[in-house]
Amino acid sequence: MLELFSHEFVQNAFIAGTIVAIVAACVGYFVVLRSQTFASEALSDISFAGATGAVVLGISSLFGMLIFSFISALGMGALGERIRGRDVEIGMILSFALGLGVLFVTIYNRTGSANANVGIGILFGSILSVQRSDVIVTLLCSTLLILLLTILFRPLLFASIDPEVARTRGVPVRFLSTVFLLILSATISVSILVVGVLLIIALLIAPAATALRLTNHPGTSIGLAILLSLVCTWSGLTLAFTGTFGKYLPVGFYIVALATGLYFVSVIMSRLGIIRAPKRAQPLKRCTGCTDREEIGVPTY
Repeated sequence: MLELFSHEFVQNAFIAGTIVAIVAACVGYFVVLRSQTFASEALSDISFAGATGAVVLGISSLFGMLIFSFISALGMGALGERIRGRDVEIGMILSFALGLGVLFVTIYNRTGSANANVGIGILFGSILSVQRSDVIVTLLCSTLLILLLTILFRPLLFASIDPEVARTRGVPVRFLSTVFLLILSATISVSILVVGVLLIIALLIAPAATALRLTNHPGTSIGLAILLSLVCTWSGLTLAFTGTFGKYLPVGFYIVALATGLYFVSVIMSRLGIIRAPKRAQPLKRCTGCTDREEIGVPTY
C-alpha cells in the first residue's frame, strides 16, 4: 500500500482530496444548518454551465465557474427571503443551466480538436488525474475560504440559528447571507476541479448532516464533519487504488457510498435509540432577568 505513494498522481489525489474534504465539511456545516441544500445543488449545476462555456471560449474552466456561480449567488442574495417558495422557477433555471452545459459540450465536441469526455470529467471529476498545479490552486483558494469563514463564524452562526433575533441585535443578516452564498459558490467551483459537480454535493451535505445528527455543539459538529469527510475521501481513494471490491469501480462511487452510508447509519441508530439525536437550535425565547447573550452564548452586536 505504501508503495502507491511513490507515484505523483496518487500523492496529488490524496492531497487534493484532503483539501476539498476539509473545506467542504466546514462550509457544509452552515449549508445544512441554514437548510440551503437546494442552493448548493443550484450553484453546482450553474457552475457546470460556466465550466463548459469557458472550455468553448478557450479560457480557464475555474474562471467560468466562478463568474457564473458568483452572478447566481448575488442574485439569490438579492432575493433574500423572497427566494423561498420559488422551487418551480429555480428548478427551471437549473434545467436551463444543465441544458446550456450540454450545448457547450456539443459545440466543443464539433470543433474537431475536442475531448469527448470533457462533460463527463466536469460532472464526475477526475481526482486520479489531478495535476500539482491544480493542488496548489485548490490549496490557496481553500485556505482563503476557511480564513474568511473563520472571521465571519460567530455572526454567521448567530444569523443561521435565529435570523430574526440576529437582525434585531444589529447583525447584517442579509449581507451575511449573500457573503455566505459567495463562499459556497467559490467552494463548489474550486472543488469541481478535483471531484466534479455531482460528488461535491455529497461531500458538502452528508458529513455535515451526519455530524449534526450526533451533536449540536458548533465546534464539535464541524470537527466531526471534517473527520467523517476525511474518512470517506481517504477510504474511497484507498479502495479505488487497491481495487478491493472491484478493479474498475470509480473513486466517486466509493466516496458517495461511504458518505451516504454513514448518514443512514446515524439515522438508524437514532431511530433504535442507540444514540439520542440532539435537538436543533430553537428560536430565541425571551426571559426575565437574562440577556440575549446569556441565553444562546453569542455576542451582542
